Amino acid sequence: MLRYYEEQGLITPRRLDNGYREYDEYLIDRVHKIRGLLDAGVPTRIIGDMLPCLDQGPEIVVTDPDPELREMLLAQREKMTERIAFLEQNRDALTRYIGW
Repeated sequence: MLRYYEEQGLITPRRLDNGYREYDEYLIDRVHKIRGLLDAGVPTRIIGDMLPCLDQGPEIVVTDPDPELREMLLAQREKMTERIAFLEQNRDALTRYIGW
């Protein structure tokens, strides 16, 4: 999976003298964020455009987003919202079942 992220340009690990890849802490954090976005249904081509927002805190504001990318992200956010609602319903059903 890490090599795929590297091929997609999502991460760039350092190379040691022996050719091994070394993943710094910020890359490990980025991989967790990428994995979360992929799990939410966001394709890697969109994640690549979102990288500046992944690496900086919530204070980053994109002042002039690409209109096409913005529309795709709005659609992805709506899908996430629907998925979250579905997961919450399932969680609540499990909670009722186990009697918590």
